[in-house]
Amino acid sequence: MPQNTDSVRAGPAQRKAIILLSGGMDSATTGAIAREEGYLLYALTVDYGQRHYRELEAAKRVAEFLGVAEHIILKVDLTAFGKSALTDTIDVPKDRPIAEMPKEIPITYVPARNTVLLSLALAYAEARGAWDIFVGANAVDYSGYPDCRPEFISAFETMANLATKAGVEGTGRFRIHAPLLRLSKAEIIHRGLALGMNYGLTHTCYDPTPDGRACGRCDACQLRKKGFLEAGVPDPIPYAE
Repeated sequence: MPQNTDSVRAGPAQRKAIILLSGGMDSATTGAIAREEGYLLYALTVDYGQRHYRELEAAKRVAEFLGVAEHIILKVDLTAFGKSALTDTIDVPKDRPIAEMPKEIPITYVPARNTVLLSLALAYAEARGAWDIFVGANAVDYSGYPDCRPEFISAFETMANLATKAGVEGTGRFRIHAPLLRLSKAEIIHRGLALGMNYGLTHTCYDPTPDGRACGRCDACQLRKKGFLEAGVPDPIPYAE
């Protein structure tokens, strides 16, 4: 359901942007960057049946913090396909060495997830007349996902302008922004803190405890903890271990 922030109003020349908002630290930082650049934000969060559903609650908190004009939480059930530890009854890997993560595509990869999410963001963007789409993809400190690479982002932007009425008729040209693409987690954290981002609002863990604490052992938790350690600042969220 769309959630409107009534106090936010677009100025006569203010540009609109769609932000894919998962509730994690990367998407939160991306949203803060887009806001700093002067965009009026329209946030899209996709409930795709992820086992770490607490990120949906985090997305609501971050959207409110960013002061978005509209926040849509869209249900698309990818559990029907399964084949991922995030959408199926498959154990989430724990305690994997960080150096080994980029060497293989892990079982936490959700088939074509970013393609699906960006396609939904594209539809939302065309409907709202927003030609800029922001996504928190990162190709440095990541877990080996193929849809976080620069080649994918570039190819999707090309496709977006071939597959839409706005692109074909020339009424608008879509741009996919991935400002974190070449930043380390520590650099992302420093950038977000400089913009006033509150990382205590975010959720990263793939396999949180029933009370919502991060496990501290999955790939996502390990990369987050490494980022805060290298950034030299404390991580504000609680961990089970």
